[in-house]
Parts: sequence; C-alpha cells; structure tokens
Amino acid sequence: MARSPVLDEIRRLDPVGDCQRIVSLSNTHDFSFDMARSLEFALFRTYCVPRISGLLDRTGEFATRPQKRYDDTDLIVSILMEHGYESERGKEALRAMNGMHRRFKIANGDYLYVLSTFVFEPIRWHARFGWRPYVEQERLGLFHFWRAVGTRMGIREIPEEFGAFERYNVSYEREQFRLADSNVRVGRATLDLFLSWYPRPLRPLVRPAMYALMDEAILSGFGFPRPSPALRRLVEGALHARAIGLRLMPPRRRPHYHSDRRPRSYPKGYRVEDFGPPKPWDDAAPSIEPSGESRTPMPM
Repeated sequence: MARSPVLDEIRRLDPVGDCQRIVSLSNTHDFSFDMARSLEFALFRTYCVPRISGLLDRTGEFATRPQKRYDDTDLIVSILMEHGYESERGKEALRAMNGMHRRFKIANGDYLYVLSTFVFEPIRWHARFGWRPYVEQERLGLFHFWRAVGTRMGIREIPEEFGAFERYNVSYEREQFRLADSNVRVGRATLDLFLSWYPRPLRPLVRPAMYALMDEAILSGFGFPRPSPALRRLVEGALHARAIGLRLMPPRRRPHYHSDRRPRSYPKGYRVEDFGPPKPWDDAAPSIEPSGESRTPMPM
C-alpha cells in the first residue's frame, strides 16, 4: 500500500463531501485498468435480468452497433468518474446519458439495480484482484458518488446507507436473475465484442477464461458452460500474480485519463453529442415496465 501516491490524500478526504475527488484519484492513479474491467462485468451482469436484456435486445444496438454502444457507455462513465458530475464535462455526459434513456419506460427498481452494480462490482473485483485493497474512504466514496449521479438521473428511493444498498443489490439478483432468450442473445453479442479485441488465434483461449471469471449466477443467467475448477484456479491465479507484480512496480506519478483515449468507434476523436443511437430517434419507446411498478422519467 506504500506505493500509492494518492492513498494518504484519499484517507484524509470525506467520503460524502469529497466523493468526486476520491473516485477520481482512485480511478486515475491506482485502479484505471481494474475499474474498467470491473465496470464491464457490472454491465454484463445486468443482462441476466430478462426485462433489461429484453429492452436492449429490442433496440437492435447489440446486433448492429455493439462497439459503439460499448464505447459510448464507457466514455460517459469514464468522464463522470475522472472529472466529476459537477464538472462541465460531467454535466455534458449526464445530459447525454439522460437523453439516451428518456425514450424508454424503465422501472425505477431496475434503474436502482444497475446503479448498485456500479458501486458493488468494482468493490468485489478489487477485493479479489486489486493490487491493494480499497480503503473505507474509497468504498463509501464510490457509494456516495453513484448515489449523487443516480439522483441527477431522476432515480428515486436510492438507499441512504451503504449496507442497505448492498442488500438491495443481492436481493434483486436473487429475485430477478433467470435464463431467457434475450439474455442469451445480448450475452453472446457482448462476449463476442470482448473477444473481438483479441487476435483471432487467441480467442478460443480467451472465451473459456472469461467464463472462469463468472460466478454461478451469471453462468446460469446466460446459459454459458461451466468452467472446470482447474481453469478457474489458473485464471484467478494469473490475476493474483498480476496484482503482486503491480505492487513491485514504481507508482504512477501522473493520472491516466481513460476518457482521453480514442476508442474504435471514434478514431478521430469524439463529441459527447455523437453518443447514442443514430438521430433522429424513433419516437416508439419499447417498455420494460413491469406490471404494478412505477416509472422513472429520465430528465434532460
């Protein structure tokens, strides 16, 4: 833990009032790679809910533009976490995200669940594979950060306490995860996208390695094959070895801003107004509103 150049400052900060600073420091100095991977799995996890995967399947975005959809989401989240939701870039990213969501009728409970994965999946990933553990300021800072973002998205009834939100996350998955055709289609399209980032000869090796990182709930929700215990140990051992190696490396002295990269969809650079489906949008809004649940209209 001594090699972190920002940990002393993080420990002095208030997880509520300074949550934007905590998240930015942690993400841009110590955990840039790990945060990106954990949030990929967070979003992937949400596709085990048939209402969520059904909406995504009906939009056709995963069938026609999976890379652009990934890049748009990745950039919005990166801008928010690196620059803060109160920065001009952060406000612009929030407007873009709310604009993309407002054409759909989505249950408030589903929004709450997706928001919860952005808190707890990174915490769980870092507990398993991080080169150092999260300190309490980082865990609580992440919770208060995404709680503030959720409020700005118009999400209601966000728990005020960390533990209550975690219990919601666990109980929601227990009740809502189940195998469905839309899960399978969206899950396969997403996994194929991840594999496309690797050289073709390596893809037959990478696919089972990805299965080895998934827990039983995800494997069942997508109908994926179960990896062998030996493969799980091998993949997890490789990530643990990576963590040990990072502890021995010199600390990062300058922040790394993931949002400054040029992703595949925007090789010449991006503008936030280019995020989302092609414009003009179709006025028809598919609904994942379950019977009896209230809706959350997404403000601009």
